[in-house]
Amino acid sequence: MDATDLAPLASEDLLQVAGLPLHPLIVHAVVVLTPLTVLALLLGTFWPAARRRLGIVTALGALGVLVLVPITVAAGQSLAAVIGPVPAVARHQQFGEMLLPWAIALFIVAAAQWAWFRFGDERMRRDSPGAARAARIGLAAASVVVGVGTAVLLVLIGDSGARAVWGGLLS
Repeated sequence: MDATDLAPLASEDLLQVAGLPLHPLIVHAVVVLTPLTVLALLLGTFWPAARRRLGIVTALGALGVLVLVPITVAAGQSLAAVIGPVPAVARHQQFGEMLLPWAIALFIVAAAQWAWFRFGDERMRRDSPGAARAARIGLAAASVVVGVGTAVLLVLIGDSGARAVWGGLLS
């Protein structure tokens, strides 16, 4: 590979930072923040002391994921357009485009968990213990489904991205 192979990456259509494609730079923020947010959500679900200490941080982390995912996907689409039709990149792109609904769900569940335990749980347990228990079980189920689903998809995205970048070099 020489400098002429990198000429398409200098395209004005490519989302860039300091001449580098934005996607491989920003993807690391998603790769770090998403699992941390999932972990915080699950800790808050099953460990009340962790939930009290985390407070609104989990919901804010989920909001950060929700903001970063569309930016990362747009930067990836920009990079994929410059690279051209490569099957491994197309597979990675398909997985990546599936993350936004999961990020939305992650934010909704994290915000609902925070709001419920901040404003509703104590009062509901006094007034209607059965309904409070049902709400806690529903939130726990939603947290597990969203957390596990998001984590699994993130692993699939990362694996397909790594294969798209490194697969041809190491096989």
